[in-house]
Amino acid sequence: MTLRIAEIFGPTIQGEGALIGEPTVFVRAGGCDYRCSWCDSLHAVDSANRHDWAKMSAEEVFDQVCTLSGGKPLTVSISGGNPAIQDFAPVITLGQAAGYRFACETQGSIAKPWFGALDTLVLSPKPPSSGEVVDWEAFDNCLIAAQSCEQVVMKIVIFDDIDYAWAKATAARYPDLPLYLQPGNAEVDPDLPVDLQAATDRLLWLIEKVTADQWYAPRVLPQLHVLVWGNKRGV
Repeated sequence: MTLRIAEIFGPTIQGEGALIGEPTVFVRAGGCDYRCSWCDSLHAVDSANRHDWAKMSAEEVFDQVCTLSGGKPLTVSISGGNPAIQDFAPVITLGQAAGYRFACETQGSIAKPWFGALDTLVLSPKPPSSGEVVDWEAFDNCLIAAQSCEQVVMKIVIFDDIDYAWAKATAARYPDLPLYLQPGNAEVDPDLPVDLQAATDRLLWLIEKVTADQWYAPRVLPQLHVLVWGNKRGV
């Protein structure tokens, strides 16, 4: 069995969600069943880029993780694209045997048995601005598959008032899931600098929305990697 891998990079820090700031090596899978309007990783999503994806065995993936981390166990984040399209169970088994921890982020459209082996599963349903429609039955199946996962959280990106209202409704649907909100980044061209003032303004807008509504359940976070590196790939 081989895996389609768009890139493996790090160590760097996790830029968002429950593990923000944590030293991490990223394994970015190639392929996705979504085409979000504001996708910031089209190089790992669009099948037009499939010839740039490496075909790697689980052993080859983990060997590269070990090389990058100097053999010192840390968190490995499996992302995409949608990594749930593929079977990362062998990579997780190899890594955990060597002391590595595994996190995965997915939109919750495909459930896989290996979710239960993860240390952290981040489910990130896409709001209306994405142009996608969430299949809540599939999302619930992901929660069922992840019942033995150590930590399951939900992360939602917010671009506008419609997304914000949708996030509140989604949070009400899953009140037991720890929730992380972050302002969306519409500036996804890796060759252009990010407008840091605009990014700060988006974060301030979101903070003011939740505090005005006295909505104290979610944690509001920036996309830390965007503030530090912009849209540069591989960091």
